[in-house]
Amino acid sequence: MPPGMRYHARMRTEHEDRHPRHYTAAIRALLRYALVLLVVGLLSGVSFQESSKKMSLSDAPGRLRHIDATLNLALVHGHIFVTGVLLPIAMAGMLHLGRAHGGGTVSGRALKWTVYTYLPCVSVAVGLMLYKGYHILLSARWGESDMAVIDAALFGGSKTLRHGIYGLSHVGMAVGLCIFAWSLWRSLRAKPA
Repeated sequence: MPPGMRYHARMRTEHEDRHPRHYTAAIRALLRYALVLLVVGLLSGVSFQESSKKMSLSDAPGRLRHIDATLNLALVHGHIFVTGVLLPIAMAGMLHLGRAHGGGTVSGRALKWTVYTYLPCVSVAVGLMLYKGYHILLSARWGESDMAVIDAALFGGSKTLRHGIYGLSHVGMAVGLCIFAWSLWRSLRAKPA
């Protein structure tokens, strides 16, 4: 075996000794998701700038102020970076640091629940924010001046659908984070395996 391949094989073995396979899979999923949402966050910032440029301060009709028409879309950029980039990176870092500094192992089941509840629910929440932001901006650009009318038209006027989707996405994110926090907390009290 060539020296370069021996080095990579040794590093892979040391890494597997350091972290179980389910840790590696969870950390890779969290980091990949953070990278994808990093790009989405940057594009949402550019999208907001370009979309809000096309609506000048004088375009806001009647009682609707420019800030009311653009605020929801402006907030998407920051929310994506916090929930989709920083939190997954923090979770990956906490997994690594907890195990590297004497913590026990978080179960594979807990990590799967974290990854499969938190990440999809963040994606839904980001989609909802983009939908709401563009709904308000485009409604104002097309001449609607009453925020109550614009707000009532979300999801075709269905409050049940609106509250259901928002509720499920936010509860899913909370469940994923709680499972992660509880499991990691318990692993830090345990002796390493």
